[in-house]
Amino acid sequence: MKKIILAILVLTISVNAVSCKKKTTKENITTQGFTVDPNKSEMNWTAYKTTAKVPVKGKFTQLTILNHKVGKTYAEALNGTEFSIPVSSIFSNNADRDHKLKTMFFGVMKNTSILSGVIHISDANTGYVDFSMNAVIEKLDFSYTTTDKSIEIKAIMNTDNWQAQAAIESINTTCFELHKGADGISKTWSDVAIDLKVYFK
Repeated sequence: MKKIILAILVLTISVNAVSCKKKTTKENITTQGFTVDPNKSEMNWTAYKTTAKVPVKGKFTQLTILNHKVGKTYAEALNGTEFSIPVSSIFSNNADRDHKLKTMFFGVMKNTSILSGVIHISDANTGYVDFSMNAVIEKLDFSYTTTDKSIEIKAIMNTDNWQAQAAIESINTTCFELHKGADGISKTWSDVAIDLKVYFK
């Protein structure tokens, strides 16, 4: 009888030890949380030309995350994150266009070899970036969606808010014929669509 009681006691202690071990492991995973994976994040943009607003798409091939935060959720990990983008990394699959954008658009601006910003999450669907361009820092509102691996941010930037009228005029003059539509009017739009996808690990 004593042997049976002893066996039951040993079994109970073993089960409790395993349960505690599993609970600790789960808590450690939760505490560890998420952080931005800077090697996978990407920024795409869409500019527009002609009065018909024909899209011109491109991206920046380099995006540097300057501070890595840990959060219990993707949004918490992203909130307050700073980033920088070298203008030299612009890519639209057209070398001539890329050169013109670097020299006749961004090159007309003040201190704009680097674009930078700080991301702020407001709620479950929206936020804003304190975006720096042309020696101007302005708020860029955005909406975002979350997947099982990433957050995708979408925004419409009105470059007039960054005092980029001279840059718009410069690129339109440079690309005057290319930005003409069927109506014969040459136009470069001041709004640019931004699509930033941030991955986590």
